[in-house]
Amino acid sequence: MSRISQPDPELTHRLSRRGMLGVAAGATAAALLGAAAAPAGAATETATGTTGHGRGRPVLPPGRLGIQLYSLRDKVSTLGFAPVFAELEKYGYDEVEFAGYTQGSAGPITLAQLRRLARDHGLNPIGSHVGYYSDDPNAYTFAQNLTKVLDDAQALGLKHIGTASGPFRYGSTVDAWKRAAEDFNTYGAAAKTRGMKFYQHNHSEEFSFATDNPKVRLYDVLLKETDPDLVFLEMDIFWAYSGQFRFSKRPDGTPAPFEPLNYVLRQPHRYPLFHVKDGVSDPANTYGYRMTDVGDGDIDYQKFISAVTRLRGERLAHHWQAEHDQPAESFTFARRSSAYLHSLREKC
Repeated sequence: MSRISQPDPELTHRLSRRGMLGVAAGATAAALLGAAAAPAGAATETATGTTGHGRGRPVLPPGRLGIQLYSLRDKVSTLGFAPVFAELEKYGYDEVEFAGYTQGSAGPITLAQLRRLARDHGLNPIGSHVGYYSDDPNAYTFAQNLTKVLDDAQALGLKHIGTASGPFRYGSTVDAWKRAAEDFNTYGAAAKTRGMKFYQHNHSEEFSFATDNPKVRLYDVLLKETDPDLVFLEMDIFWAYSGQFRFSKRPDGTPAPFEPLNYVLRQPHRYPLFHVKDGVSDPANTYGYRMTDVGDGDIDYQKFISAVTRLRGERLAHHWQAEHDQPAESFTFARRSSAYLHSLREKC
């Protein structure tokens, strides 16, 4: 059941202003999208919600809602970036995170064109996922082509450049993750010279235990062995709670509980980016959850985002990227997720 609540006056104002400024772009997108276009904008869906979340200030900080474009890869490949960006603008998004710079886009596009196109639709390119390593010496990864990866990120004006690959390059032992941490420190130092932050995006396996020392959680090794001034984290909140479901006991069955939010609260500066991905609790599922649109699951995003943004000096220090790995309809996912997140209010 959807948990969308009361209208967000700020979002409604922004969408109205964007509509006035972008009539031509919207008309073009509508013509290209045809029947594939969503039937209503974020403001409309927000206004029709029924479940209240309080009347305080918006939980979501202004200008900090993004989307991981992997969620929209089907639309990018068939329609191209321009109509996709036009839709995201209508839904009230502020930022985009790339998963490749073509994604099978309909027609060729340069990095300069891509950067300009995002800017024309009021979208800030905030980050990108690139592979960690490959056996192919010519692969587009940090390990094989670090300079090219950073050149491209700089051309797009990115402030963050990272990988969604786990630190399993050398194995699952403590020493293996220490070696991976050394790699990450190297990439982080190189990114810092360009004015960027290197980051790693987790899945659930990062919260598993070292094969040579089952008392040690591998994620803790990553945090300890990477330089906090060089290596940052993008917590995928869905996968972190999946990790909690899967790895709250050690291999011998002894309890090892942890709370994903506490990792952030202890070192908030290390988490400039988040993936906001929702799931319905399902203990019969290997991962503990079934992925769904943001707002339709059981992850308490009002609590999670509020806890982070209420920290002193942290309200505008983080970027929240909506994502769904396999949405039933990707524009619908993007629209509904934005509406839900904009509807959340601080509890009075």
